[in-house]
Amino acid sequence: MKATPLSNCERRFLLRALQEGKRLDGRQCYDYRNVRVSFGPDYGCCVVELGKTRVLGQVSCELVPPRPNRPTEGILFFNVELSPMAAPGFEPGRQSELLVELNSLIERCLRNSECIDTESLCVVAGEKVWQIRLDLHVLNHDGNMIDAASIAGIVALCHFRRPDVSVQGEEVTVYTPEERDPVPLSIHHMPICVSFAFFQQGTYLLVDPTEREERVMDGFLVIAMNKHREICTIQSSGGIMLVKEQVLRCSKITAVKVTEITEVIQKALENDQKVRKEGGKFGFAESIPNQKITSFKMGSTAVDTNNVEEQAEEIITKAEPPSEVVAKPILHTPGTAQIGEGIENSWGDLEESEREEAVEEESESEVTAFECQKRESEDTSTMKETKEDEPIVLSDSEEEEVVILEPQELPKKTRTQTNSKQENTSKKACNRKRRKKRAAH
Repeated sequence: MKATPLSNCERRFLLRALQEGKRLDGRQCYDYRNVRVSFGPDYGCCVVELGKTRVLGQVSCELVPPRPNRPTEGILFFNVELSPMAAPGFEPGRQSELLVELNSLIERCLRNSECIDTESLCVVAGEKVWQIRLDLHVLNHDGNMIDAASIAGIVALCHFRRPDVSVQGEEVTVYTPEERDPVPLSIHHMPICVSFAFFQQGTYLLVDPTEREERVMDGFLVIAMNKHREICTIQSSGGIMLVKEQVLRCSKITAVKVTEITEVIQKALENDQKVRKEGGKFGFAESIPNQKITSFKMGSTAVDTNNVEEQAEEIITKAEPPSEVVAKPILHTPGTAQIGEGIENSWGDLEESEREEAVEEESESEVTAFECQKRESEDTSTMKETKEDEPIVLSDSEEEEVVILEPQELPKKTRTQTNSKQENTSKKACNRKRRKKRAAH
């Protein structure tokens, strides 16, 4: 069950650390990673964490006809799925060698070991039996998926409850959990797999290898055993030759690890059953540790309420008085308003604004009249100078003389339409006066 090999530098680094008796995660060669079991809100759903490797187990059941050769036995079905969520190298919907090997190993561990009493799943002999389906989904792959999958499978089966049934003649009645309590499966023992990795042709041995250690290993050995030290299945892969002493040493280590894992599973099942009977909170939401930023729990802090008034008076006496006094708002006339601190507003009544506009219009008309008189005086003076200096030239052309006027730019004040009308009338009057004077000359 070898994965894609690492580079030569990483391989040499891992082997050198292994020779010194060290592992990347700080464990010893025979140490097993922590096993954590959490259950879902429904029976038969669990998540097993082996280090960072996570496997979800789900058990379901249905009534089906039995097999012709075994009319009084129920049916067991196992399915393991590897998705890209667990590791980028896994492809969905493809039966890889790793998946086939994992399925066969789980099936031999749970089915061939006869850990479940299949005869207890029979409802009507030859007609209806229970089909138990176990689905295992690998959520994260950090090495040793076989051990995590076997633990998740046996935990889900132990936690599962099938509906209770009653048979009256040929009629089969299936009761809901509200009508009758579900019935647990009849499980004789709990087989658990323990994996070993061999390096340099069996010279070095590691228990519970990680994902990087699996890429460097030369051989792999899996032993499935229960707490009674009964070997359920054994499998070796990798093309490495193992001697009898190595297998015996691995079996002894497996017996110790299986006993410890079985105790963890039994405690987890007892705690979950106790919480469900007491009506407490259970499920994945309660099993997630509150060690995240999004946690809603907050530690309570003690607040000292003694001598609060004295401390407040001391703070008030030591505080400096405000440097500036805010002025009161001034309202000149009704209808005015003020914005800001102590700043007088320039808003006025609507009548005052109209008066101001009328005064501005009168002043503008006076300015335009004065400018017209000024321009007329300048034109008369220039005409007199030209008459004295230059001779008068008479032309027989009947075309009228065209005069182009370029008035100076007036101040840009466009208050209302009345201003523009007054300016136009004043300009027209000036032009008429100029034309009359030139015609007279």
